[in-house]
Amino acid sequence: MSEHSIAMRGPVSPEQVQGFSQQDLRDRFLVEDLLIPGAVRVAPTHFDRAVAVGAVPTNKPLTLTPVPEIRSEYFLEHREIGIVNVGGSGHIEADGKVWQMEPEAVLYLGRGTRDIIFFSEDEEEPAAFYGFSAPAHTDYPNAVVTPEEGTIRELGDALTSNRRTLRQCIHPNGVPSCQVVMGVTRLHPGSMWNTMPAHTHDRRTEFYLYFDIPEDQRVVHLMGKPEETRHIVTGDKNLILSPSWSIHSGVGTSAYAFVWAMAGENQAFDDMDHVQITDIS
Repeated sequence: MSEHSIAMRGPVSPEQVQGFSQQDLRDRFLVEDLLIPGAVRVAPTHFDRAVAVGAVPTNKPLTLTPVPEIRSEYFLEHREIGIVNVGGSGHIEADGKVWQMEPEAVLYLGRGTRDIIFFSEDEEEPAAFYGFSAPAHTDYPNAVVTPEEGTIRELGDALTSNRRTLRQCIHPNGVPSCQVVMGVTRLHPGSMWNTMPAHTHDRRTEFYLYFDIPEDQRVVHLMGKPEETRHIVTGDKNLILSPSWSIHSGVGTSAYAFVWAMAGENQAFDDMDHVQITDIS
């Protein structure tokens, strides 16, 4: 394991989770040290071989280099990545081309992109780049989705405290990719619930990167089999890994936002296994 590599997260079965303590759950499914000022951090997993990346450049640029776990000459030799800026203004240089990255901009970099460098415009309010990478079998062109772009879905209702704006960015009808599907969801003021009614993705892993959570507030993330749920309490800019058999829903003590990213057999956004609220226990 290299200096910037976080310990590999291996597969976990629902039967194992039944005997987990709260600390066991946090150790296996929560990544709290991905976005560290002045560092690039990489969290490899066996969840559809997805890899999470965090980069927070401050007084100098940061370069994405491969970690031993992916066995590559350069990071995107066999992979693709979607990157979201969840911090201040910044930019990314990829093979010499500069991509401006305002807060909540999403950048797709395809297989074969060699040199990836992260920059902040202001070290006092640095950019915070979160990346979700998956294996890729072919090349797709690099592309950025600005904060005003993407396929917008307005979901939920204020009466059920889950009014939210979902923005699809990397998906079959937007920026194309091999496996990665990525977007940003922001809850409206006064709403706290996300992804409720809940669902699972039997053929896809999903990662949740929660952000814009006030320092003195928290999100209670629900996970596990629908008939035997567990929970993880999380704060700002923390990542939760959701295997295909697990629901992924949450409720906050205030409004918040999150980046959702998926990889697996199918990219269809609506390919999900719905769970009725009354069937969750």
